[in-house]
Amino acid sequence: MHFRLIEKYTLAIGAVVLAAMGLFALLNGRTLRAHLMEEAVRDGEFLSETLIQATHYQMLEDDRKRVYQMISEVGSQEGVEHIRLINKDGLIAYSTDPKEIGTVVDKRAAGCNVCHAANTPLVEASSMNRSRLFRDPKGSEVLGLAKGIYNEPGCINAQCHMHAAGNKLLGVLDVNVSLDRVKRNMAEYRNSVALLTFGLLLLVALVLTFLTQTLIHAPLRRLLRHTERVVEGDLEGRIEVLGSDELNQLGRSFNRMTSHLQKTQGELRELMQGLEAKVEERTREIEEIQSRLSHSERLAALGQLVAGIAHEINNPLTGIDMFASLASEQPALTPELRADLQTILAETRRCGDIVRRLLEFSRESPPHKALSQVNRLLDQTLALLEHQSLFQDVRILRRYREDLPEILVDPDQIEQVLMNVVLNAGQAMAGQGELELATDRRGRWLQISIRDTGCGIPAENLKKIFDPFFTTKDHSGTGLGLSVSYGIVQNHGGKIDVTSQVGSGSRFIIRLPIETAAAEDG
Repeated sequence: MHFRLIEKYTLAIGAVVLAAMGLFALLNGRTLRAHLMEEAVRDGEFLSETLIQATHYQMLEDDRKRVYQMISEVGSQEGVEHIRLINKDGLIAYSTDPKEIGTVVDKRAAGCNVCHAANTPLVEASSMNRSRLFRDPKGSEVLGLAKGIYNEPGCINAQCHMHAAGNKLLGVLDVNVSLDRVKRNMAEYRNSVALLTFGLLLLVALVLTFLTQTLIHAPLRRLLRHTERVVEGDLEGRIEVLGSDELNQLGRSFNRMTSHLQKTQGELRELMQGLEAKVEERTREIEEIQSRLSHSERLAALGQLVAGIAHEINNPLTGIDMFASLASEQPALTPELRADLQTILAETRRCGDIVRRLLEFSRESPPHKALSQVNRLLDQTLALLEHQSLFQDVRILRRYREDLPEILVDPDQIEQVLMNVVLNAGQAMAGQGELELATDRRGRWLQISIRDTGCGIPAENLKKIFDPFFTTKDHSGTGLGLSVSYGIVQNHGGKIDVTSQVGSGSRFIIRLPIETAAAEDG
């Protein structure tokens, strides 16, 4: 359902007026009810006081029959529901309800707890505190008021006096009056407020409809029709301005805007003709740039492929170099075989030099997983490296946990990671120090710790240590080893972290998931 502006405006103002009148009626109704209740309490107080004063002399003469008769006559008046006379011990001496005469009231009842709530009963209380609201057996709302009868000095010598002079309170006159008049007044007030609110809403709606239609809706319709013509491309029309208020000022602004648009449209036609030529020129330049970028991307992809292959060749070349060096030092070799080994060493090192010159990042291949024992992979890595001259003066500590389970990994890739980290540790120690390799189980992770006592890594480099091509070895490293290792561990669902302190060494922690093996077995 769509509402026009005039309808929305009228509904909004009507809602505000209705809310204001409702709040006014609520607050005023509460105030009126409180005032009427106070008036009813005063009337009950006046009735009680009048009854006590009227029966005062009969009480002095101990004319109880006359006292009870007067109470009965007053109790028969309209609006008086119930009157009873209670002595200081709670015994109902007389009541307009004969069934109550001679019974004892409960001091914990609503009409008595004001004075009897504490251990020592109150002798006096205010009218509001002595009043109570309740419903009679018929369901009508009733106001009860208890009025004390005190032992005045004139009573001491009277015939009825049967109390000690020190007793101040002789009894209570309990008067119950109907609140039907209060309810009628409240109902009349609510009806008057409702009628006034309805009339006010109707009047406001009529006035707002007329004013909105004349002062807002008609000018806005003119603006809307003009806007629609502008949208359709008609810039010749103008809005008829009939006054000087804000909407008519807006109409003048629309006319100026239309004139400016008409002028700008002509200028744009001229600019478009010049831009078309420039766009054609820029298009040719962009096509040339895209061609160069495509060529560069192909070269970069080829470079990454070559770098990856070269990096994978680097580790086997290291093993060949190491074992060829060891073999060439054997004294039993013939000169011809020794010369051949020297040729192998020279060519291997030449290949190593070529590999080290490749500075492009390599992407790891998907792992081919098999159940492997991490401790065995560490031993295999050390077997390839510990006889190199770099590790001759390095003390190697193995702290393996023996009850580790086999896990699903690509043994070649994990061995490559271990070799990269161990080689970096040896280079950081410059050939002497302590290298500790430890394994452990931490929850669902199998943890490998490799600690060295080398030079350490500066804090500003720790966040970049796994970035491709980042190296701290000047021109002797490619910066790919740790980057490739990071990718391999990530592809295995694991984590690799490093902590380091300059001058004290570094610790690389590799975590591989154990659950992978259990899931594969299941």
